[in-house]
Amino acid sequence: MQDLDRWDALPHRLPDWFRDAPLGIFIHWGAYAVPAWAEPTAELGAADDGADRLTHNSYSEWYANTIRIEGSPAAQHHREVHGGAPYDDFLDQWRTDDFDPSAWAELFRGAGADYLVLTTKHHDGITLWDAPGTGDRNTVRRGPRRDLVGEISHAGQEAGLRFGVYYSGGLDWHVRPTDPLISGEDVHDHKRPRDDAYGTYCSAHMRDLIDRYQPDVLWNDIGWPDENFHFGEGGLGELLEHFYRERPEGLINDRFAGAHQDFVTTEYQAGEIPEDLPWENCRGIGLSFGYNQIEDASQYLTGAQVVRHVVDAVSQGGRVLLNVGPRADGSLHELQVRALETLGEFMAEHKAHLAGSRGLGALRIPGADWARAVEKDGTCWVHLSGDEGVLRIEAEELPAGFDWPEGGLEVRLGGEGALPAAVRSGQAAEA
Repeated sequence: MQDLDRWDALPHRLPDWFRDAPLGIFIHWGAYAVPAWAEPTAELGAADDGADRLTHNSYSEWYANTIRIEGSPAAQHHREVHGGAPYDDFLDQWRTDDFDPSAWAELFRGAGADYLVLTTKHHDGITLWDAPGTGDRNTVRRGPRRDLVGEISHAGQEAGLRFGVYYSGGLDWHVRPTDPLISGEDVHDHKRPRDDAYGTYCSAHMRDLIDRYQPDVLWNDIGWPDENFHFGEGGLGELLEHFYRERPEGLINDRFAGAHQDFVTTEYQAGEIPEDLPWENCRGIGLSFGYNQIEDASQYLTGAQVVRHVVDAVSQGGRVLLNVGPRADGSLHELQVRALETLGEFMAEHKAHLAGSRGLGALRIPGADWARAVEKDGTCWVHLSGDEGVLRIEAEELPAGFDWPEGGLEVRLGGEGALPAAVRSGQAAEA
């Protein structure tokens, strides 16, 4: 890597707003929401997520790749339902008649989120703004005929949310077409573009996003072209310098192929939680990031499960970037809305002691199926779930070093479908 001194001079940031944010909202919305189809297999990183994952890909936003894999269920579906039509037909069919960005933003804020990250270009290469060099292959010139990045960023910022941009720097199946990707090695090594010209194309897009929409998060995906790791015009180094200069409270994720990072990401069950580094887990409420019309309640997390997922991440020093996948028309699936509203009920009461807390991790408490603890301003909070009924907790079963009643505590649990209950140090024994 050239210019090591300049790479080393890039800042490492953990701004207060991000440190204290337990929750962000991810949005995957693209032409893939028109077919809205993927095989609902397994969460990324789950035990049954095998070597043929891309053939049986649960991510609907990968539709343009999956339909090209011979023998895949998606390819069969595409032939039977869409007659094998070109993928770009979906861009022209995309209409956003029920899109209300202000209502989205209020829902996200009500759920307890502090920031949102919008997918501005996924691997299909279609941009949600009039990006330089894209011609008419964007949502301003075709399909929705709207600057979706502008509308969503404005609505989010009006609602008090920090704005971030997801961008696929590692793959673009239109500008750098490849044979179908069928393995992880294809994605991250064998078939990804490496050339400087493609990197310059991506850098121009990201610079345009920075200058137009003032994002506080650059959330890249699938790495970055190797030949673009430089500080010359259009190079990644120059881009990051520009971002840090223009956005003094901005930060970047760890998916720039190791060039630089401010925080680490995990995805569903994949990835290792780092020690002593800021981190974020991203996942959909269902198995897909993009909307998948065949997902139902058996794939979606309930509100209580979403709450436990967020608290679990915070108890380990992290945060959650929880994804919604809108339908093509801009409406949100009722199960996604319900999960966010339930999360909001919990966060209205408990966000204050989760934000900026110190994670104390998982606890083993007899009679509880799940228990996590955090500390904030000298008070320890323990969140618990288990069978419905009253659970007695002995003081020695709770984290040491806090003011627990000598006789322990009692807490009423609501069962699997209920929100976690909470106890705190300094609380009276008659909880």
